[in-house]
Amino acid sequence: MVVWKRKANNRLAVGQGFATIHRVGVFLTIVSSLMSKEFNTIAIMGRHEDPRVAEPVAALASYLTKAEVDVVTVPESPAGLSGRRLPEAEIAAVSDLIIAVGGDGTMLYAARLARKDNVPLLGVNRGRLGFLADVTPDEMLQSLRKVLDGEYSRESRLLLDARLETSDGNVINAAAMNDIVLQRRGAGRMLDFETSIAGQFVNTHSGDGLIVATPTGSTAYALSCGGPIIEPQLDAIVVVPVCPHTLSDRPVVVPANLEIEVRLLERADTQAEVAADGHSIGAFTGKDRLLIGAADERITLIHPPGYDFYEILRSKLHWGRDSRVRHVVEDSGKQ
Repeated sequence: MVVWKRKANNRLAVGQGFATIHRVGVFLTIVSSLMSKEFNTIAIMGRHEDPRVAEPVAALASYLTKAEVDVVTVPESPAGLSGRRLPEAEIAAVSDLIIAVGGDGTMLYAARLARKDNVPLLGVNRGRLGFLADVTPDEMLQSLRKVLDGEYSRESRLLLDARLETSDGNVINAAAMNDIVLQRRGAGRMLDFETSIAGQFVNTHSGDGLIVATPTGSTAYALSCGGPIIEPQLDAIVVVPVCPHTLSDRPVVVPANLEIEVRLLERADTQAEVAADGHSIGAFTGKDRLLIGAADERITLIHPPGYDFYEILRSKLHWGRDSRVRHVVEDSGKQ
C-alpha cells in the first residue's frame, strides 16, 4: 500500500473557504479552501431511492460543492441534489474520483464504471456486511476532508477477466472485482465439470458449481462456501467448489497469473450459467469453454487515514467477541 500525503496550504484565499477563531470555551476547526487539486471532479454514486443512501449523498454533494469541487451524478438523481448530470457511460471519463454510497454491491457497480478509465473509488458504507466500503456516515465528511487534503492511502485490487467461448463460435467477455461463478440454472440437477489450471488437469467435480474469486471476493460468496480469506495485496486467486458432492473437494489458492479453464460434462437435465459479480453473462453447456484469469487492469481504492483491513474483519466477523460472556453480563444486569 502506497501512502500519499500532502501538506495543507495554510494560506486562506480571499473570499474562499471559511475560517474560525479559537477562543475560550470555543473550539472550531480551520479548514483551508485550497484543498488538494488532485480530485477536481468527483462523481457520487448510490441508490437515491433508498433513504439511508439519499441523505449522505445529499450531504456529500453539498459539502463538495461548497469546497468548489465539480460534482457529477446520474440524470436520475433528485432534483435538489447539487452537481451536474451526465449519462452513466460518460461519468468515469470526466471524474478524478468516484464516491460510492451503499454496500458492496454499489462498490462493484461503481467499479464496472471506473475500470476502463482507471478512476479510484472511495466507499461510504450504508449496506450491511460490506467489506469494501469502509467509511462510516458518521465520519464521512471528516474523512472526505482529509482525502481532499491529500491524506489518504491508495490500494490496488485485482480484477478477473472471464472468457466464455460457446459452441456456435461466439465469445462473451466479462470482468469481475469479486468473482466469476459457474452455477446451476433453474431447478437443474447437480453439475459435473472439470477444471484445469495453467493447462494442467486438476479435478472432476460434482456439486452446485464453482467460484473463482479475487482476494476482494474471498470475503464474499467464496467465504460462505468455506473458502479462505486472502489478504487484498496478494496476487492470488481462490477456486472454491460450491456444495461439492465429495467432502475432499476443497478450495485451492493459485497465483493470479495462471489461467483457469472450466468445462461442463453433459448430463441429462443439466442446466448451468456463468455469472460475473452476480450478473449472468450467459448459459454454459458441455460444448462451451470458460477461461478465467487476472485482468490487465486493476481497481484503485482510496482509504482515509486509519484504514485497517484486519479491524474490518474483526468488526464484520465479530472476532474476539465471546457471546457467552455478553449474555452473562446482560443477565446479571437484569437481576
